[in-house]
Formats: sequence, C-alpha cells, structure tokens
Amino acid sequence: MAVYRSPYEAYPFLCDADEDLRCDFELLTDELASGAGLLRSQIVEPALADELLWVCELIYHMNPTLRTSFTVTEEEIARLAAAVERLQAESSVHGFVLPCGCQCACAAHLLRVKAKCLVRLLYRYLQRGGSVPNGLLDLANLLSGYFFLLALKCNAMEGIEEHVYHSRNYR
Repeated sequence: MAVYRSPYEAYPFLCDADEDLRCDFELLTDELASGAGLLRSQIVEPALADELLWVCELIYHMNPTLRTSFTVTEEEIARLAAAVERLQAESSVHGFVLPCGCQCACAAHLLRVKAKCLVRLLYRYLQRGGSVPNGLLDLANLLSGYFFLLALKCNAMEGIEEHVYHSRNYR
C-alpha cells in the first residue's frame, strides 16, 4: 500500500515505519527542548534562565543522534552532572515528592517525566537492535534528575513546601 506524502509534511521522517523509533526519539527531544524553553520563560533568576537555555540547546544536540552521530561532549555531560549535584546540595528534600507546587515546579516535573520517557524509548531502540551511545543514555537520565531537582529549587525559591510522598506499595 502506497502512503500519501503531503507536500506540506512537517518533518520528513514522520512516515517512518512503526519499528523505527528514531523519529519518535527526535519528536520527544523536540518536545523536551520546547518544554525547557517554556520553563525558561517563567524563570526570573538570570543564572538559572541561562542554564536552562544551555540545557535546551543540549537537548537539541541530542536530537539527531540516532540518525547521525552523538555530538554532545563528555565535558557537557560532566557540566550537566555538576548542575545536578549543585541542585541536590541546595535541596533539603530527599526522596519522592508529589509533583505539585508553583507553575515552574510543575513544568519541571513534566519535563522530568518526558526525560524518563526518553530513556525508556532509548532502551526500546536498543532492544530492537539499534545502537545507542552510553553518553546518550547518561545524558537522558541526567536530564530527568536535573528537572526533578529544578522543580524542588523552583518551589524553594517561591517558599512552597514540598509534599513528601510515601508509597503504600514500595517501601
């Protein structure tokens, strides 16, 4: 069966086969970068806004990796890991919290989940025989941690107390 290809197609890989997850990865990184841009528009602290701009650009550097090559450097991954460590050191909260609080924190929590979806997609891609650089997995996992800790920081900057979550199922 021939598939109609619109002359107005928004992205040339949208008609890729179901089993080819590269376009899904690219769309998810695009969504993650767009969300980071939206969150940046809500951040009033200049240094944090600058950092989010850098993170947004980093996500776009991830975007074509499965189709081309991984161009994010070890130094950039180390810089993101250092940002995660800094945010962790600034936080007095450890463990699970409900994804609520100020608007910035809620946006950061949504980005945290999207980053986990990205990790999950990468593992599915690997399981289907694709090749994924270790650094790409590290970066995607770091992004989830970064956005979680950024949510905590946003709430702290607004003076909003976190609601610790205690699971009935996991102890």
